[in-house]
Amino acid sequence: MKKITLFLFAITCLATTGFAQSFKFAHVSDTHIGNHTAAEDLRRTVADINKNDEIKFVVITGDITEFGADDEIKLAKQILDSLNKKWYIIPGNHDANWSESGSNTFKKVFGAETFAFNYGGYLFAGVSSGPNMRMGPGQVPREHIVWLDSVLAHTSPETPVVYLNHYPQDSAQNNWYNVMDALKKKNVQLILCGHGHNNHKYNFEGVPGVMGRSNLRAKDSIGGYNIVTFSNGKATFEERTPLVERNRQWTEVDLYNHHFEKDTAHYYRPSYAVNKNLTGASIKWTYQDQSDVGSGMADAGDKIILTDTKGLIYALSKATGKKVWAYQTGGKIYSTPAVSGGYVVAGSSDNHIYCVSAKTGKLIWKLAAEKAVVASPVIKNKVVYIGASDGHFRAINLNSGKLIWDFPEVKGFVVTVPLIYNNLIYFGCWNNDFYALDINTGKMAWKWNNGSSNRMFSPAACYPVATNGRVFIVAPDRYMTVFNAANGQVIWRKQMPDIKVRESMGLAADSSVVYVKTMGGQLLGISTKADDMQVAWRSSLQVPYEICPSAIVEKNGLVYVPTNSGIIYAVDSKTGETRWKHKVSYCLVNPVLATGDAVYVSTMDGKVDCIGLKK
Repeated sequence: MKKITLFLFAITCLATTGFAQSFKFAHVSDTHIGNHTAAEDLRRTVADINKNDEIKFVVITGDITEFGADDEIKLAKQILDSLNKKWYIIPGNHDANWSESGSNTFKKVFGAETFAFNYGGYLFAGVSSGPNMRMGPGQVPREHIVWLDSVLAHTSPETPVVYLNHYPQDSAQNNWYNVMDALKKKNVQLILCGHGHNNHKYNFEGVPGVMGRSNLRAKDSIGGYNIVTFSNGKATFEERTPLVERNRQWTEVDLYNHHFEKDTAHYYRPSYAVNKNLTGASIKWTYQDQSDVGSGMADAGDKIILTDTKGLIYALSKATGKKVWAYQTGGKIYSTPAVSGGYVVAGSSDNHIYCVSAKTGKLIWKLAAEKAVVASPVIKNKVVYIGASDGHFRAINLNSGKLIWDFPEVKGFVVTVPLIYNNLIYFGCWNNDFYALDINTGKMAWKWNNGSSNRMFSPAACYPVATNGRVFIVAPDRYMTVFNAANGQVIWRKQMPDIKVRESMGLAADSSVVYVKTMGGQLLGISTKADDMQVAWRSSLQVPYEICPSAIVEKNGLVYVPTNSGIIYAVDSKTGETRWKHKVSYCLVNPVLATGDAVYVSTMDGKVDCIGLKK
């Protein structure tokens, strides 16, 4: 508490210090440790910065690693610890979206996912960018928005602000407007980012912005970074190439108070006009979490169960949306809880699987894994089945928490909800493999690999479905694959130019089709019986570019289609016509929970809506 107080006092005092001091700092971005040249490229940069006494500090704007792996993060920290001056770091989408630790390792190794410091009369503030554990557009986590608001609230209106994020501050990031609205209440003078791997100058709603190049050498023989000079009301950017010790000035930005409080320009903000005509449904209540919600929900009678990135497993009243109870774990949670017999089970990135009472939230048992648990459980016949990031897939007694069997040969980490079908349990992992295990013994029945060398094409994030002796999956490689459920033989595997499926799918109530959502925003039904990829049902729904991986659900004749733009669509399963649509927020929609008279929808920024259905 003392450190926070002193920090806020220092920020407040900036207003009286003057802003004429000249200084240089290094802007490094997109180091991608895990790439075959990344470690050497970063070591060269660190050595080059160390030789330059004019550089006072270093800022590093995300995509520190290639895949968010624990070993990649630790190697990056080891290299950066060789810097002989202060450095400040934030994660990017590569560090968060594929993180085997649910970003816990990044936070543990680097100490935080945000930073705020002052130098030369300027406040430098940086936050994370997501998407966290779920494919989608970028998003500043809800808890970091809250943090940034707090920092800015204690900042003098005269203090010049430099904001840093991995993403450009535009519609590439779902909640860019939350950040921009907060920054423009203050004296924001510059925004720094990475992500695009190229040096580029921007204008973000009147705020100068600069994207720094990737530190990777790419097709060159040497990587590079930027040296930024603040002097005489200007920020000058020079691309620095280590080894050859070459500087190239490529842009300059004026630094001054834009007085956005007087700005009369109108910038695009998300519209909620679609909610004015919610025919056939109505909003019963809304709940706002102060952290991200990155998972689906579970039905517990008169309550729904959720998890969040503050590490909570908690219950909301179905009737009122009020929080009934909460149980705190030690890490972020991206695990969709499962409920059975009065028990709630979820994994946490603190390396444990938890079972709590559905009635009170009191801990019943917890089981340790060797790494984070970012996968979701499924429960059948009082047995919990769940994967983890330690290469293990476990069967656990629901009542006692005792291990029944353990399959320790998963090559990669598991994030999905597994599928149980005909005494086998199916799941994918982030190593291009898809597994089928005997549900009683844990012995492998079969395994399939997609043959790709790119882990990001793995069939890991979709919820598999099965019918007619077949198992269906879709993956980021844009293939749909159908297996013989018993032996893993591929019945068909198809990628079509006009049907670019990704990870979002779901089985129709009558099992006649598998619903798939294309990246082009179409909703289709693929025949479950045909010997090839045959479109047997089409919806008139057409949405923009779509990469939300959340499962599609059918309930009582309505097909619920989640999107990456915060809208949930309810489509008639017979006609394919849209019955209604509702915009919850502007962030990715998680897997929905549909009951007889309501549908519960959450978005990644912690917004939860209960939509009552009219009969």
